[in-house]
Amino acid sequence: MKKNFKLTLIILFLVFSPQRVVFSQSLSSGELIRNAKEYDGKLVVYSGEVIGDVMLRGDFAWVNINDGENALGAWMSAALAKEIKFTGNYKSRGDRLEITGVFHRACFEHGGDLDIHVRSLLKITNGRMVKENLNFDKVNLSLILLGVLFLIWILTLFKHK
Repeated sequence: MKKNFKLTLIILFLVFSPQRVVFSQSLSSGELIRNAKEYDGKLVVYSGEVIGDVMLRGDFAWVNINDGENALGAWMSAALAKEIKFTGNYKSRGDRLEITGVFHRACFEHGGDLDIHVRSLLKITNGRMVKENLNFDKVNLSLILLGVLFLIWILTLFKHK
């Protein structure tokens, strides 16, 4: 009887406990920028493509993450940054990350910049190299324009004689 009572109390405590598991939704950069005062110093979730370079600074690194609207700076440990294999540029698509960290609208530690101090990182998709295909329509147009330019040059040479 006492065993059932204790089990019931534990179950009731867990069900009605103020500590609930809450699944967070990723915020957009626009939302964070527009409501910077509201989110300042709070734990936020932000996701996007890693762009530019991973800039190592001792035991930490700066990473820019673009959600398609804006890019935000993320300050993370070098150990977390090692998980990033591809950064977005002309030749590649960057890894897509979901980061959780403390948002700062004017970070005292980093000269007043808006940033996120990352506590955890989840790789949503891996980046990849992008193969650029030759656009033959543009090649043909370039050759036609080169021919027209050559024709104009020849005509101006004969005109001046």
